[in-house]
Amino acid sequence: MNVPQHIAIILDGNGRWAKAKGMPRNYGHAQGSKNVERICEDAYKMGVKYLTVYAFSTENWSRPKGEVDALMTLLRNYMKTCLKTAEKNRMRVRVIGDITRLDTDIQKRIRELEEASKDNDGLNFQIAINYGSRDEMVRAMRRMVKDCEEGRLSSDDVTEERFESYLDTHGIPDPDLLIRTSGEMRLSNYLLWQLAYTEFYFTEVPWPDFTKEELEKAIWQYNNRDRRYGKIKEGPEDV
Repeated sequence: MNVPQHIAIILDGNGRWAKAKGMPRNYGHAQGSKNVERICEDAYKMGVKYLTVYAFSTENWSRPKGEVDALMTLLRNYMKTCLKTAEKNRMRVRVIGDITRLDTDIQKRIRELEEASKDNDGLNFQIAINYGSRDEMVRAMRRMVKDCEEGRLSSDDVTEERFESYLDTHGIPDPDLLIRTSGEMRLSNYLLWQLAYTEFYFTEVPWPDFTKEELEKAIWQYNNRDRRYGKIKEGPEDV
């Protein structure tokens, strides 16, 4: 089986999963966080080299304050857990997004995690926090304009490759496969530049129930997608 080098995931359905079980939304987020660790390990064992997850979007600030506060507490705790996991599994962790809006202690933990794991040679794990693709591109353009104004860049130097170097994901290959859980079929402002040639896989399964077997299903479909016509191969006549 041809395993994608880079998989991006939109972790959707935590709150609805919890509600269906008669539990508060925050319970779903906590269980979803635990599942990230399991899928990281499963993906790496299957041969995936890069995994990028959408943890908190720029739009998520509009959620009820109690839910946002709970997500920030969960994020603090996850940074501690992730540091131990990264050390144990030789995982390199990078955070993409504008972390300046996060509390100072969270920013500090993110920098410590990135620094501690920068030389690890296992799974490359990217976490999108306070991330929105439009915001990412606007920030990139601001840096480019500043470099132009200060004489480090001219308009003739602007290419796709140069623009890419200003993005949060610079140095990371574009995703081969995007997975979105819980039935929604939209990108939600996620990696819009990077997903230009990515295969998409949507599943009704909510994120807390997304298992290694579900990941294998997604990769199976990725392998059986006819990229000439954008459909799934149904039999020998389609080969």
